[in-house]
Amino acid sequence: MATTQVLAGRSMVLPQPLPLDSGQALAPVTVAYETYGELAPDRANAVLVFHALTGDQYVASTHPITGKPGWWERMIGPGKPIDTDRFHVICANVIGGCMGSTGPASPADDGQPYGMRFPVITIRDMVRAQVALLAELGIDRLYAAVGGSMGGMQALSLAAHWPQLTDRLLLVACTAQMGAQNIAFQEVGRQSIMADPNWQGGAYYGTGKAPDAGLAVARMAAHITYLSEASLTEKFGRRLQNRDSKSFGFDADFQIESYLRYQGISFISRFDANSYLYITRAMSYFDLAEEHSGRLADAFAGTTARFCVVSFDTDWLYPTEQSRRLVHALSAAGAAVSFVELSAPYGHDSFLLDVPALDRVVTGFLAW
Repeated sequence: MATTQVLAGRSMVLPQPLPLDSGQALAPVTVAYETYGELAPDRANAVLVFHALTGDQYVASTHPITGKPGWWERMIGPGKPIDTDRFHVICANVIGGCMGSTGPASPADDGQPYGMRFPVITIRDMVRAQVALLAELGIDRLYAAVGGSMGGMQALSLAAHWPQLTDRLLLVACTAQMGAQNIAFQEVGRQSIMADPNWQGGAYYGTGKAPDAGLAVARMAAHITYLSEASLTEKFGRRLQNRDSKSFGFDADFQIESYLRYQGISFISRFDANSYLYITRAMSYFDLAEEHSGRLADAFAGTTARFCVVSFDTDWLYPTEQSRRLVHALSAAGAAVSFVELSAPYGHDSFLLDVPALDRVVTGFLAW
């Protein structure tokens, strides 16, 4: 995907430059977003959903590029756990993204795409843009903020830096600090993109060539971390792909190889390689304790919000141990927090898949 997509949908140009943690400012800034359900007259039923690394604003509606259902359509809608008969759901594409919000493919002051001139951003910068969006929408307090994976990091940043904005925070399969192993996996992905000759130093827009091979490999490597060994074994095992015997070559002999190649190829149709660099860098920088003098509990000092933290027993990307550490910090800060580890076979991606126990947790936590 070599340029920012021009998509039907909602967007807001922020009225002021956006200050960034790097010390720079970004302007103009467009935030693309979608909403579901009606906003109540008193504006008290707004729920902000933050998306994960490769997600976007199409959380509960058909994706305009792939034609696939929204990435959390099983969770959001009339009568669903995040019930749009009761809630006004907002989901925005993060800055640095490539689905309408300002990112590396967007035009800079000279009219040319930013490319690698785009400033390095942080998770807090992403949230800062969405807080500004809420202000423009006239929403000064949320009923709840919800996020899984990188979306959970954004929700944590909201709780730490804008504690007055929400009454409830639902944090699913996330962490308050990117660990060394995860930083390492993300660096492999970034290097695969930058090693692709078609990356061209990030200035591939308009050249007819993009680092598709590098981006596909980055997606393949990351996708492995989203799954569990048990789910891979059950779904693929060592079964061969459309053949009776090994080819003694380097085609996709195994089903799992074919599956990963499909994941990589399908990803490049909807995502920009430079956006992948910038968003993963923001995730690697994320350390909520570091932002508060090294003590995680201080990030939540004085909070009045209620928290619900959910982990999955097969998630080795952000394992339950990290969720427990977060819960201990919230408890130390005097926050009202509940925690549950759910059993699911799917690994990190469990928060996106059919886990009825998660539906019950979400429904209960968001109950009036």
